[in-house]
Amino acid sequence: MQELMAAAIEGTKNAINAAADMGVQRVVYTSSYGAVHMNPKRSPDEVVDESCWSDLEFCLKTKNFYCFAKTVAEKTAMEEASKRGIHLVVVVPAFTLGETLQPGLHLAMYMLIVSYVKGTRKTYPNAVSGFVDVQDVARAHVLVYETPTAHGRYLCIGEVVHQSEFIQMMIELFPQYQITAKCKDENAPKVKPYKFSTKRLQDLGMKFTPLKKSLHKTVICLQEQGHIPKLPHKSAL
Repeated sequence: MQELMAAAIEGTKNAINAAADMGVQRVVYTSSYGAVHMNPKRSPDEVVDESCWSDLEFCLKTKNFYCFAKTVAEKTAMEEASKRGIHLVVVVPAFTLGETLQPGLHLAMYMLIVSYVKGTRKTYPNAVSGFVDVQDVARAHVLVYETPTAHGRYLCIGEVVHQSEFIQMMIELFPQYQITAKCKDENAPKVKPYKFSTKRLQDLGMKFTPLKKSLHKTVICLQEQGHIPKLPHKSAL
């Protein structure tokens, strides 16, 4: 926990100060929607927008150190930028899908896709997640950078879906894999996807890639990298 926090805080401070020392006046900072949506006090009918923050006490209580670190890091960036006179613009992406540049497989991608495709996970959680295509995230950074009036935070979320919908997309796209269709908490009420607004980013001209297309690109990329075995079947996309 301490190492994670040190990296989040000190790394952010170093980046902002390095930019300021070089005379940079404007910085586009990449945050995470983990800094936005973790708040049990928020009503299910409330629209999640740039004014929302994850509840730090709740993150610690539930041992969600990732969201805690992301929240503290973004607030640190804002404080440090204010001190150094830097115009900070923040892009807040959800879980990013699409082609990956790194050859290694990170844990989140394994848990979300590879473990299901390989059949090592027998059930999926009764949960919802937000997603966005990696190319959309890149476009969002360019948009806010090239728009002089851009300021504050910009949510970069393509879609928020229940895990069952995400799993069903994988089954439809790649039926050759033995992907589970069983929910871990099948007797519990289905968690509803939260509402969110990306109006600020869309007002700059942003258009999001459909989730199904992003998922297809992700699995194909993981196949090419050898993280997922290639089985003979033409995708249903």
